[in-house]
Amino acid sequence: MKRIGILGAGTWGTALANLLVGIGHEVMLWSRIPEEVNNLMKTHKHKNLPGVEVDKRILYTCSIEEAVEGKDVIVMAVPSVYVRDTTALAKKYFQPNQIIVTVAKGIEKGTLMTTSEIIHDVLKGNDLPVVALSGPTHAEEVAIGLPTLIVSACERLPIAEKIQDIFYSSKCLRVYTNQDILGVELCGALKNIIALAAGMSDGLGFGDNAKAALITRGLREITKIGLAMGANVNTFSGLTGIGDIVVTATSVHSRNHKAGYLLGQGYSLEETKEQVGMVIEGLNSLDAALELEKKYDLQLPIIDTVAAIIDGKTNVKDAVIKLFARKKQNEIAYL
Repeated sequence: MKRIGILGAGTWGTALANLLVGIGHEVMLWSRIPEEVNNLMKTHKHKNLPGVEVDKRILYTCSIEEAVEGKDVIVMAVPSVYVRDTTALAKKYFQPNQIIVTVAKGIEKGTLMTTSEIIHDVLKGNDLPVVALSGPTHAEEVAIGLPTLIVSACERLPIAEKIQDIFYSSKCLRVYTNQDILGVELCGALKNIIALAAGMSDGLGFGDNAKAALITRGLREITKIGLAMGANVNTFSGLTGIGDIVVTATSVHSRNHKAGYLLGQGYSLEETKEQVGMVIEGLNSLDAALELEKKYDLQLPIIDTVAAIIDGKTNVKDAVIKLFARKKQNEIAYL
């Protein structure tokens, strides 16, 4: 049994708490919002996980000191835009021999850091290992024990293997390892943008052909960024690449797909955010994706088009026409 602190009581943090307690670990779930903690303690239900019974053995706290001190593993489960501030809050409570696991998916605007890089940046001088846990993993399914595969990524393979062992459940969660943490995190962040595009396609009433094309060409764009940054090409054909983009771009559980669908239906950005009611990570990753495109002199037409729609420079229908009007190309030479 390991003692695990989870920072962030959103859907993913709560789902992982359910999973880890079920495996036999001691889990403490932290939120800085007292109302959120009180509701989970009293009802054992999460408002964004309908039908899920939250395990009564989970411990709760609003004290980040209590959530971090004495734990073997700290899971960073806040949205990516809050990773820097949350790490700074927890910084003085981290202890030697702990492992930090980030399940947040995003790239920081300006610094262009992935979430593991943000954590290392805040903890300068502290050599705690950071693992990225990522893959095609909707919280709604993990929370109720449906079969799921995930990847434990760290440059230090023995550390990735430790997390593999801790999170592995023969009943529902099979964990693979990967030393290409950069590629894993890039896939996790950028696939949300492609999921927005796929949702827009569905919102316009297009069929499976269009969605399959967006997913395939979108993955090409993600791969171009990853290769330019030195990631392993094989990562993009794995669970965190094609696996995660498929589930995020097609599932009813995907908030990014839902956001794109609403935009495709003609809802405004503000109306879309209100209806989704949770953080839409694809929106947060757009600026960083555009910065990476410029930095590495790439051509990313799908990402560019999503950004133009979000910025109000074009509407969804006109954007599709422009994509189809692009000059003819050889598919394989595209990379």
